[in-house]
Amino acid sequence: MAGDHHDHAHDHDHDHGHDGQGHAHAAPPSPMAARVKAIEALAVAKGLVDPAALDLIVDTYESKVGPRNGARVVARAWTDPAYKARLLSDATAAIAEFGFTGRQGEDMVVLENTDQVHNMVVCTLCSCYPWTVLGLPPVWYKSAPYRSRAVLDPRGVLAEFGCRVGDDVEVRVWDSTAELRYLVLPQRPAGTEDWDEDQLAAIVTRDSMIGVTRLADQTPEMRS
Repeated sequence: MAGDHHDHAHDHDHDHGHDGQGHAHAAPPSPMAARVKAIEALAVAKGLVDPAALDLIVDTYESKVGPRNGARVVARAWTDPAYKARLLSDATAAIAEFGFTGRQGEDMVVLENTDQVHNMVVCTLCSCYPWTVLGLPPVWYKSAPYRSRAVLDPRGVLAEFGCRVGDDVEVRVWDSTAELRYLVLPQRPAGTEDWDEDQLAAIVTRDSMIGVTRLADQTPEMRS
């Protein structure tokens, strides 16, 4: 069996809750999250913030600035070998070709999944995440159980997501930081050789770009 690899680089700390969606037990909101909600409620009550505007911002990150951006990057890499080479060499610059740049000055690294290596991403001390290409982080990504178990038992976590990784495949776990964010380049599913970029982007999922699922595990019906 190939050994699992863990990349641990971090210099910050935050606290987050979790909803217990099959991967861990629920936890109450952190003091910071509760404070943010209280400030938000006060600002809305005083007429300083429009609730509709807040909803629009959230929707933008969830559905527009979110995973569809990353899916476009992946689809281009699958169809353009020159772009893929630039993406793997200097992900920050290659992603910026689409106009997607980090809002906090963070750099990007793209990790390619192959028949020999499966990559997955975590943030062990908080929830550092590439918002500009993946949108808002899912609740489970921020949870303490995922942050610890992704490192201690990555194959077990992958199995819970329905991700089938053979014993001969090395699992590499990459720890995001405030300065460095990761994006997984999934393997292109068989049977999509004649698809164009738009068709390919439509089947790329957020979870596959975090590395907790594989597109190859989807049935043809799921990809249609």
